[in-house]
This record gives sequence, structure tokens and C-alpha cells, in this order.
Amino acid sequence: MKQYKYITLLLIVAVLASCQSDFLEPAPSSGVTSANYYTNAAEVETAVVNMYDGIQGVNSTSSGVNHGVMYEFYLTEMRSDNTRTKSQEGEAAQFESYTIQATNGIVADYYSSFYNVIFRANVVLDNLSVVEDASKAVSFEAEAKFVRAYAYFNLVRLFGDIPLIDGVITPLETEVQFKRVSSAQIYDLIESDLTTAIAGLDNSFKTRGSKAAAQALLAKAYLTQGENYADAQGLCEDIMASGFALEPDFSDVFYQELNDEIIFAVGYASALSSDSQLFSAEWMNGVGRSSGVNYVTADAVAALDVSGGDRTQFSYRIDPSQTTQNQVTKYLPNGEDGGADGKTFLSDATLAGNDWIVLRYADVLLMHVEAIMAGGAETSSSPAVASFQAIRDRAGLTTPVTTPITKADLLLERRMELAFENHRFFDLVRLGAAESTLSAFSATNGLGYSTSDLLLPFPQSEINLSNGILTQNPGY
Repeated sequence: MKQYKYITLLLIVAVLASCQSDFLEPAPSSGVTSANYYTNAAEVETAVVNMYDGIQGVNSTSSGVNHGVMYEFYLTEMRSDNTRTKSQEGEAAQFESYTIQATNGIVADYYSSFYNVIFRANVVLDNLSVVEDASKAVSFEAEAKFVRAYAYFNLVRLFGDIPLIDGVITPLETEVQFKRVSSAQIYDLIESDLTTAIAGLDNSFKTRGSKAAAQALLAKAYLTQGENYADAQGLCEDIMASGFALEPDFSDVFYQELNDEIIFAVGYASALSSDSQLFSAEWMNGVGRSSGVNYVTADAVAALDVSGGDRTQFSYRIDPSQTTQNQVTKYLPNGEDGGADGKTFLSDATLAGNDWIVLRYADVLLMHVEAIMAGGAETSSSPAVASFQAIRDRAGLTTPVTTPITKADLLLERRMELAFENHRFFDLVRLGAAESTLSAFSATNGLGYSTSDLLLPFPQSEINLSNGILTQNPGY
């Protein structure tokens, strides 16, 4: 986060990534700076777009740049029982073995990436006064608060009590930058921001904030905190009445972009380095390396083979070049299979255009079931059964659902439906099954899981910068 706390964003209309310090001495005598750039709605909209650019991240394997959401799978799927590295090498292996160090560069990258996204959202919010069109001001505020809530929701679930920064700050405000506040305060901001977003957005976009995306995120925030189950159910039902639908073909969810099932996705474009992604190439070992990441565990393979239905064939495959290994296939770069060896692509796999799906309708249907269950209603009731059955029907598992639906049923169905989409770790924690599941998985595979591994370490670089203000999580 440090490299973004000491700069203020400079946006020139067609160039969204340029930056200029707000604290140069002497002050620049001419030119455009962030202090004088934002004078109208069009200029503020460049800052709105820039928020999503921050989530998208920089398409590079270099260190020292923020990769946005592209590195999220390390912190989520690879800390669950779903995925691992191919050869247990380097920093990546710390996630699967539960030996993460405070100096881990991937953790630092994600932390800085999402605080940078928060900074970009705060830039929008701090400049709304120049937007004369009231309707645009409302929508810009709603989008910025959706993005800020999304970033904070990820960070609070991964790190616990974290610093809360709700405006653009100066480098001298070290207390705000580094002082941890309670998770409850973070969730208060998330809920407030999402309430504003719901009121100010419609469903015009899928790769920008929308009303449905804010509703889905708020429902998940309620479920994560173990509160407001009736409200979470109502939010899901509002989305269910908003025109979204399950794609008939499971594969189309991932390769027919912006389809009826997508609620919010991070947009990428192929063959354009500034707007492409390389995480799917990493999964296919298609970046010229001898080792790959996010390979499927034997545990996940066994579960999918028994319970995945039609989803299994689109979720993983045997690595063509090493048949003892299994690859994730929901995000084959640009839909290509990599040829006979699984990693020789017709186009540059590191310039893939696959959008990253954050929220989709199937997730909402399963949250609907969860909200009904958590609220104490019988899951033999028609609303819960109908939502659960719809997911299974699409997977070709058309045998009527056995009721009542149990927590184990729900966890398994979410694992099968949303495998390798960065939900599994959060699902285990939210549904109170992380300790038992990960302990058993760790014991079976000779790993080092302990309860403190449910939270990530704060980057040591941040702790050093804070001069003692930022404290470390237990166990690190």
C-alpha cells in the first residue's frame, strides 16, 4: 500500500495510469495535477473508470506492480482444499502448506492493490462537488462506494481488523494509514456504502458496479457476519426477479462473456497488454515456466468426479504433459486448450481476454438457500428447494433434492458449482467449517494448518513503515 499512500492520482483524459505527487517541493508551476484536474463530470468519470483499472491490475509477472484481482487465487483457492502448486516451489507454495511469511510478496501485492483501489474510489468521492449533473453525481458516488465496499470486503475477510481510510489522506496521517480498527467498523462502512450503491445504481453494467452486484455483495456481507438473514434473503430474491438467469450450458458461463448469469465481472480484452490478464496462463503453465500454480488437489478431483455432474468436464482436466497432475479449465486462455501438450497456444496466453467473474447468478441462488437455512426456516420449503434444485438441474443432477438441505449439502454444492472461482475458502469460514475441513485436509496431506492461518499476515513492509502503529496478526 505504501507506494500509493504517498502519491495522488493524476488522470489525463485518455491516459488513466499516470501519477504525479501532490507533495512536490517546490510546487509545479504549470501542468495538470490532481489538485486542478477535476473540474467537470467528464473528468471525474475518468477517475470512475480508473477504479476498475485498479481491480483489473497490471498484466505483468514483474514485482513492484499491483496485480489487482489477478493474484487473488493464491490467497483463497490455494489456502483451501481445492488447489495447490504443481511442484511446491517458491512463495506460492507457502499458501498450500500454510507456512505464509509476513515477507510474502504475493500477500503484499494483494494488500497494496486493494488499498490502491480504495484510494481510487476515495478520489472519486472527494471530487463529486464539481459534477453539476445531479444524476451523474449520484451514479458516480454509487459506483465509487460499490467499489470501495468490494475492496474492503475482500480485505477484512482476509486480514481481519484493518486500517479504515474513507477519504484521500496525506502522508502525515500515519495514524489513519496504519491503525487497525475493528472488523465491525469495516462492515459498518461496507453496509453503508452498499446501501448507497443500491439506491443509486441500475443494472446497466456487468463490468462496472450495478444494483444487483451491490445487492449480492450486501447479502454476502450479512451472511458473513451472521446477521440480517431475512434481509439477505430479500436481497437475493430482488436479484432473482431482476432478469438474471442460469446459462443452460455450464461452459458458456465462462466463455460467452457478459451472459445472462453474470452479475459483476472484471473485464479483460485479449491481445492488449494494458487490458489483458495472465493468471489463466499461469494456471495452464503457459508462461514458459517449469512449474505451475492453482493445480487441482486430489481431494477436489475426487469430489468433482462423484458430485460435479456435467460441471466436472468443464472444471478440471488431466495435464496433457504430466498425467499425474490436474489443471483448472474454467479459464483456458481465450478458450484455447493449449494444444497437445496443454501449454502451446495459438495466441499469446499471457494476453488472455477472459473476464474474471466475481458474482454470478448461481452464487445468488445458493446464498438464497443459505439465508433461508441460517434464518431458521425449514429448507424443505419451496423457495430454498427451488433455488437448490435449479443449480443441480443445470448440472444434470435432476434427482429431486432430499430435504431438509443440510450445511454439508450446501457446502458441497457451492464447492462443485463455484470451484476455482475463489469462493471455497470464504465459504468454509462463513459456514463455520474451516477448522474441521482444513485440519483434516492438512493432516491427510502432511501440511501445517493451524487456526491462526485463517487470517493472512500483514505485509512486513507495511509494519516497518508504520513505526509500530500497525500490529501483526497472531501466529506470524
